[in-house]
Amino acid sequence: MGLRAYIIKRILYMFLLLFFVITVNFFIFMLMPGDPASMLVNPQGRFVQEELEAIRRVWGLSDPIYVRYFKYAVNLLTWNFGKSINTSVSIAEELSWRLPFTLLLMGGSTVLSMIIGILLGVLAAYKRGSRWDDVNVVSALTFYSLPVFWMGMVFLLIFAKQLGWFPLGRPMPTEWLLNPPPPAFAFNLLGLNVTIPTLGEILERIRHFTLPLMTLTLFQYGGWLLLTRATMLEALTEDYILTAKAKGVKIRTVLLKHALKNASLPLITSAALSFGFMISGAIITETVYTWPGMGGWIYTAINLRDYPVLQAIFFVIALCVVIANFIADLLYGIIDPRIKYD
Repeated sequence: MGLRAYIIKRILYMFLLLFFVITVNFFIFMLMPGDPASMLVNPQGRFVQEELEAIRRVWGLSDPIYVRYFKYAVNLLTWNFGKSINTSVSIAEELSWRLPFTLLLMGGSTVLSMIIGILLGVLAAYKRGSRWDDVNVVSALTFYSLPVFWMGMVFLLIFAKQLGWFPLGRPMPTEWLLNPPPPAFAFNLLGLNVTIPTLGEILERIRHFTLPLMTLTLFQYGGWLLLTRATMLEALTEDYILTAKAKGVKIRTVLLKHALKNASLPLITSAALSFGFMISGAIITETVYTWPGMGGWIYTAINLRDYPVLQAIFFVIALCVVIANFIADLLYGIIDPRIKYD
């Protein structure tokens, strides 16, 4: 089977998996305890049952299960997630403004932790048994084991409260919510209003972004360091590595081009999962730093039993994971020519 046939086969599998995800996602919320309609009714009222029935009819909760499933599947596939039960705001609109904050925080910390962890892991494997190796392994295990909320509170106490270098939270100053700063440039491009912020606005946003980014990066890099070190230790004992060293190849070339390339398949798998689940946000970190991302939204929706929001978010997360794994499968063959598409 060639690459084209393999891609077609994988795409068909993706659609089957997506159908399975939609089905499971529907029935999970069907079986969950509690009635979301009861959140909108005064339990002390005189016509509680009548109000509950009216709300169920409005939200389609009284329809037969096959009708509800068909509407649910069509709405998800057409990106029509409906409105939040709690706020009556369009879920797609709220998703569109929360998602950039999560992608900025989770994407930045994931990429930064991967770069730091992989490079330090390569050096730790090369200097196995040395003091450098011991320090890196201990520090990685320490940061990986510390509670992320504790790290965030310590950083706020030291860098925000005591030193005053960074703000206590939020992605921007509070006064910007009412009076946003004027842009440096504004123009229309193909019908879209494009604004370029001033240097002062960019630096202020970086100040608000630094502490949560540092917290998540320190929490994540240890896993990448330990995984890279484990895979590199196995690769460095192979015959082709010894042959390259005997030929006088530079040690940097041996480590990065030969050993790391052949040891990167587990790293690709882990990276695919990390980027796939990136949209789920970081609930604890976003709560500590008052960051308006997806994690805090999920936490609020769980507490308020806002099932339409949860169904939409879980569907988008599953879709990202499926796509990320598909990309990882293609990268396997590019990185390692021994892998055949069949």
